[in-house]
Amino acid sequence: MVISIITATYNSAATIRDTLESVARQDYKKVEHVIIDGLSKDNTLSIVKEYNHLHAVFSEPDKGIYDAMNKGISKVNGDIIGILNSDDFYYDEKILSRIADVFEKTDCDALYGDLEYVDQVNINKVVRHWKSGPYRRGAFKWGWMPPHPTFFVRREVYEKWGIFDLRLSTSADYELMLRFIHKHQIKLEYIPKVLVKMRTGGVSNISLSNRLKANAEDKMAWSINNLHPFWFTLYFKPLKKITQFIK
Repeated sequence: MVISIITATYNSAATIRDTLESVARQDYKKVEHVIIDGLSKDNTLSIVKEYNHLHAVFSEPDKGIYDAMNKGISKVNGDIIGILNSDDFYYDEKILSRIADVFEKTDCDALYGDLEYVDQVNINKVVRHWKSGPYRRGAFKWGWMPPHPTFFVRREVYEKWGIFDLRLSTSADYELMLRFIHKHQIKLEYIPKVLVKMRTGGVSNISLSNRLKANAEDKMAWSINNLHPFWFTLYFKPLKKITQFIK
């Protein structure tokens, strides 16, 4: 079973080394790691060239991070596809072994786990802990979603149910998981462990205006799938994040 990891980069020199190191040191060796770069203007690509575990590096203009992810999905060859952002990294060297083991034992379509937000500078300082919990049918209506960097999917799920919708600029990952899990009810497994560490400062959360835009796009995600949330669903989704700060 080959696991393909897609990393989209753009001027990621400050953080990309941690991402690359975390993949290179995995004890699971059937890994295809592909970089999709948006023509970085810093020394991202020179850092990337230092790592010989990479299978391919593509650098060309794109329409944003979700377009880069879609390009990656079209270029990789693995049985399982995971997406690791250029400022994220795996919790330890056994993560991909755990991923492969669960896919082999359960025959699931996708899986997810927990995530830790860490300080941008001090990556040993945990700021938030996203404990996903097991999925229960209908959970999306109660504001639930899994952390996308921990979401690993079989290739055939993308082939059957589609890729990221570029009409959404900040919530395409939410829409894709809503479509796969809630609408099409793929077979899902949960690993109750931290799989990924993410630096704070995500695009949808860095300002009030961006948060409002993300909320509007979350609403659109339901609409374009002809799904109907509860009246409070989109209020519950950001409110659920409060629990991530409670230790």
